[in-house]
Amino acid sequence: MPYVKGVDRNQTTLFPETIDEYISSDNPVRVIEAFVEQLDLVALKFNFAVCPKIGRPPYNPRVLLKLYLYGYLNRVRSSRRLEHEARRNVELIWLLEKQAPDFKTIADFRKNNKKALKDIFRDFNRLCKEWDLFGKETVAIDGTKFKASNSKKNNYSKKKLERHNKYIDEKIDRYLDELDENDEIEQSDRKPSEEEIKKRIEELKKRKQRYESMEEELENSGQNEISTTDPDARLMSNNNNNVDVSYNVQTAVDSKQKLILDFEVITSPNDLGQLSGMALRAKEILGVESLEVLADKGYYLHDCLRTCIENNIRPYVSKQTRSNRTGDEEFYANKFHYVQDKDVYICPAGEELKRAKSRRTKAEGVTGHDYRNFEACQACSHKVRCTQSKKGRSIYRSRHQDFLEQIDLKSKEDLEKYKQRQMIVEHPFGTIKHVWDAGYYLTRGKESVSTETALTYLAYNLKRAINILGVEEIMKRLKEKGKPVMV
Repeated sequence: MPYVKGVDRNQTTLFPETIDEYISSDNPVRVIEAFVEQLDLVALKFNFAVCPKIGRPPYNPRVLLKLYLYGYLNRVRSSRRLEHEARRNVELIWLLEKQAPDFKTIADFRKNNKKALKDIFRDFNRLCKEWDLFGKETVAIDGTKFKASNSKKNNYSKKKLERHNKYIDEKIDRYLDELDENDEIEQSDRKPSEEEIKKRIEELKKRKQRYESMEEELENSGQNEISTTDPDARLMSNNNNNVDVSYNVQTAVDSKQKLILDFEVITSPNDLGQLSGMALRAKEILGVESLEVLADKGYYLHDCLRTCIENNIRPYVSKQTRSNRTGDEEFYANKFHYVQDKDVYICPAGEELKRAKSRRTKAEGVTGHDYRNFEACQACSHKVRCTQSKKGRSIYRSRHQDFLEQIDLKSKEDLEKYKQRQMIVEHPFGTIKHVWDAGYYLTRGKESVSTETALTYLAYNLKRAINILGVEEIMKRLKEKGKPVMV
């Protein structure tokens, strides 16, 4: 039996008469065309939304927007790769009508239209809301780390700078010692000449000056670290316990179709204090009177939880488990039970820890109380498992602890709902990071990174809408809408 044969390259072929015949009616590229064409680019304030009357004619911003949307939908984010695709990809040739901007024009479009590109993400979400793709009942909130365009080598903390300066000083001392040596050496063991050593010392001194200027900058700014390639990026740990220079992207995802509702790029490595802001914006975007919010223990903060309750948002947040320095889980703080009637804690060994002192701040006054029983700790056989303190174990109780425990109790009572959190919010993270390989940024600076996030999240939502409704249905709805989407 012969193999499947191809067509002879020298054989004359009759191609379709139009490029449009290459693009099937259910090709997602038609959705990009229809969506961009119905946008009001003047209202969105795109550069060159109104064509200038003098000077060299620019590209229509619709052309470059279509190119970016196609690229992010098809895992092509680099401006140079987009330029290459525009010249060879039949779908792009159709979409751009054979226009092929160079990489500089493509990159400048993203750089010069940051706010407008972020507004388009919100506009598409308004369409999703009109199309009833949002459940408007439950939203999951979580943060995820995206790698910044800044290596760990180009990130410096105070300790790292001190370590580098110490190494340079030792290196300079060694070179100075070599200058003082006058012993004759064999050719095979040749040491650097005096001129070479002086040159190396000068290079080391310049490097030390650079490190010292960074130390001074850290001192004046009050920051803990400095990144030289992307100044806004910070060193963060991810879920795999890897440490990398990254951004923390707070994301709100609606439970119905796993569509991304809202996001915010922050430089803080943890999620504490972010819940109420994200929840309030989600409620405003959905336009609902009440909302359920699911979040992990990283958001377990009294002020945020209280704000949610006051604004008719019910939070489902698990209680933080505070460890001890010994690492023995049987003596973690959650193993100490509070007895409200007696105002004491019962430790795992059965001893009572009584209120010893109050903690205060100028702004809030009393913030909480410490409970301890050092006498019992000294005689306890479990002391080495419980604490490394010579005096004994102390438990802190916040003045808001009763409220926090009520939130934890409600979350445990409706555990099945809380378990949905991961299934909702991890869906877009897994798709974007692992399927699309878009877990890193190409741009630098918080504002540019936010724009890149908006494009990535818009592409994700667009792909989800196409998978849910289908190309023909979306085309029909966009046609029925008729008028442009306004900001």
